[in-house]
Amino acid sequence: MPDHDRIEGAAKTLGGKAKEFAGKVTGDEKLKAEGKADQVEGKIQNAVGGVKDAFKDNRN
Repeated sequence: MPDHDRIEGAAKTLGGKAKEFAGKVTGDEKLKAEGKADQVEGKIQNAVGGVKDAFKDNRN
């Protein structure tokens, strides 16, 4: 089972993409920037989860 961080990171990345798109459509630069920031945060969280998964796999 994937680490909780990977799941949350993927969700945050997807939400960030939606925010960025909404910002582009509405011309809201702040919303667009928030979406990009959420995507970066989600990718980092997903990577942390991947490292945790790798450690779990090596311990078994």
